Amino acid sequence: MDEKIYFFDTTLRDGEQVPGCQLNTVEKIQVAQTLDSLGVDIIEAGFPISSPGDFNSVVEISKVVTRPTICALTRAVKKDIEVAAEALQYAKYPRIHTGIGTSYYHIHYKLNSNPEDIIKRAVEAVKFAKKFVEDVEFYAEDAGRTENEYLARVIEAVIAAGATVLNIPDTTGYTLPDEFATKIRYLKENVKHIDKAIISTHCHNDLGMATANTISGVLNGARQVEVTINGIGERAGNTSLEEVAMILKSRQKELHLTSGIKTNKIYKTSRLVSSLMNMPVQPNKAIVGRNAFAHSSGIHQDGVLKNRENYEIIDPKDVGVKESSIVLTARSGRAALKHRLDILGYKLEKAELDKVYLQFLDLADKKKEIKDEDLEVLMGSFKREDRHIKLELLQVICGKSSVPTATVKVRMNGDVLSASATGNGPIDAAFTAVKHLTKRKVHLEEFLIQAITQGSDDLGKVHVQVKNRDKLYYGFSANTDIITASVEAFLDALSKIV
Repeated sequence: MDEKIYFFDTTLRDGEQVPGCQLNTVEKIQVAQTLDSLGVDIIEAGFPISSPGDFNSVVEISKVVTRPTICALTRAVKKDIEVAAEALQYAKYPRIHTGIGTSYYHIHYKLNSNPEDIIKRAVEAVKFAKKFVEDVEFYAEDAGRTENEYLARVIEAVIAAGATVLNIPDTTGYTLPDEFATKIRYLKENVKHIDKAIISTHCHNDLGMATANTISGVLNGARQVEVTINGIGERAGNTSLEEVAMILKSRQKELHLTSGIKTNKIYKTSRLVSSLMNMPVQPNKAIVGRNAFAHSSGIHQDGVLKNRENYEIIDPKDVGVKESSIVLTARSGRAALKHRLDILGYKLEKAELDKVYLQFLDLADKKKEIKDEDLEVLMGSFKREDRHIKLELLQVICGKSSVPTATVKVRMNGDVLSASATGNGPIDAAFTAVKHLTKRKVHLEEFLIQAITQGSDDLGKVHVQVKNRDKLYYGFSANTDIITASVEAFLDALSKIV
């Protein structure tokens, strides 16, 4: 039978310690309710003695969120514990999270104490907290850099004092996965009555190993993981909830471990936290980054289109993402282009696709990413290729100290013609040259330029309306070069004049 891993979310406490990520009480309640619906087992709602705002948030969350355990952080200080107990008075399942530093650095340089006094203070804090709540979690701060023998002595003492959960934090993110695994295994094998409490991991990401250390801890006996949404937290952050949840889901058959996390709500929760805390999610972030299920390489795109599991070990729907994203770039192949055109309603034969693909590559070399709007423009251009006036060459000279001059070469009814002209600007000069070549007596009634998407590499979309013998003709084109787009649109309109 699979064993359950309990998820302790500290987004509202450790995550909120990030500069600029502070939330008001209403926002904290919104996040807590979302964490509840996500299936989190324990919510660390705050550090009550740190500020009136934190105290009030713990109170209000305790009133509203009733399924998960609500936890409040304290130091191993009686006043801290009293205030936490007061803040938790409305919680259906309250937990006090108290503790003290156990590493050489913390004992001697932070606390100016000694190992025996630390054990005494740890025991007193747990016993005092037990007077208010039954569920007491003890944290051995900087356990990652604490000698295993001494850490075992501390843990054994707090278990005897009544601790129900034992938090073994890699506070500085210093340990390697095998070191953290050894530490958890040592406690399991050497601490008397260790089976009476749950071992918890709380790993930081200073060396990028928070998730690896957490999983190593779980594989060696830890049954609670302390995590945050999007991995936010002090310095480089904490273990990401979404990463651990999806590791357990993806490898459940091998690990025989499960959780209560409703993974299809992960993406929605990620975006809520990102928005409220003003913390953008990096594009390449595992599970929830915008590129997590995006494919731009032609080889990868072809593989995914044939079978998603060729390049995806997670179904996007499992985390709440509608579908994989086939991103069209200069590296995309025909299969990806055809797939997107099919979705847009364009059914092309192989010869037509080959022709459009060449135009696509030309456009993709100019733009970083080709969007649906660009494809619509591309297909519009493709459909107009049979017009009898086509642009072969366009050269313009313009600038602050020069007269705008344009040289235009067009193919008209099989003949190649060229002309040069000056004008009030490069577009006016090009239009004048075109008029010389086509011998069309037209009046420009309307000239409109629009951006299709965004960015300096965007396609410029041009609409023109010309009048010839009291009849109006419309032309359209688009190009990353706005002057080329303008001339193409002008020619499109002229080619419609019989």
